[in-house]
Amino acid sequence: MAAPPAPASSNGHGGRVVASPRAKKLAQQLGVQLEGLRGSGPHGRLIAADIERAAGRTPAAPAAVPAGTLAAAQAAAPAVAPLPAAVAAPVAPGETLPFTTLQQAVNRNMVASLAVPTFRVGYTITTDKLDAFYKQVKPKGVTMTALLAKAVASALAGHPRVNAAYSEAGIAYPEGINVAVAVAMEDGGLVTPVLAAADRNDLYSLSRSWADLVSRARSKQLKPEEYSTGTFTLSNLGMFGVDRFDAILPPGTGAILAVGASRPVVAANSDGSIAVKRQMQVNLTADHRVIYGADAAGFLKDLAKIIETQPESLAL
Repeated sequence: MAAPPAPASSNGHGGRVVASPRAKKLAQQLGVQLEGLRGSGPHGRLIAADIERAAGRTPAAPAAVPAGTLAAAQAAAPAVAPLPAAVAAPVAPGETLPFTTLQQAVNRNMVASLAVPTFRVGYTITTDKLDAFYKQVKPKGVTMTALLAKAVASALAGHPRVNAAYSEAGIAYPEGINVAVAVAMEDGGLVTPVLAAADRNDLYSLSRSWADLVSRARSKQLKPEEYSTGTFTLSNLGMFGVDRFDAILPPGTGAILAVGASRPVVAANSDGSIAVKRQMQVNLTADHRVIYGADAAGFLKDLAKIIETQPESLAL
């Protein structure tokens, strides 16, 4: 007999159920209703262990991480440690939960980023054509993450300085364009799997690669070069309904792009008429030792041009 669900959580999500993909899939398999469950993940998020408990099961212990697989840290970390085991039990009120090894690595990187003189540039991009194109290619296995990464890589190809990084010897231009994408881990912290050579690989290959990277990131099986070789980082909180935000620059890179949600807004056309368009806000955080305002503005202008006028070119 299934155990009664835990009382509803007041987690600040406005009544929405926030659950990890794995938790949603497991709930469907076990016939567990997500509404009313208390999540033990970050910010009250439901994770797989919550579903197992609600179904009357004892959450399985996480499998050991094979030697030579994922070592967890932010993409730019020079030294990393294995990902921690998932947190199985919710935190009691008044309890202090120690940082996991992954969270400690992320914390060190974030503190190190404070030493970098960064600046931020925002841009509003109309996404009507991108949304229409995505509807065409989604049935072919294309993900929005791969689509955005491909658009970013295409724009970076014309702005190599935005893909570069600071070094003591000068501006370091990498050999390729490797787009790292921030992924939140179910048990806290984040990793940044890398879509290598995103400008040279086709959209469909990128989508397949992304699905594989995320799957292995969740199971802690990424190789070091698959999360530590990013030359530019993409952070997308649009799926959570976030309008705009500023991202912290990962050490060792020159820029990171924060992507907000695409929303319908009333906007003026070039002829002065009014129309409803879908628009999203993007904010670029850049290292001012390498990238200047004109560099950032030029990159964002070209990125907007690709998304607004020729998204179909991303599939070529």
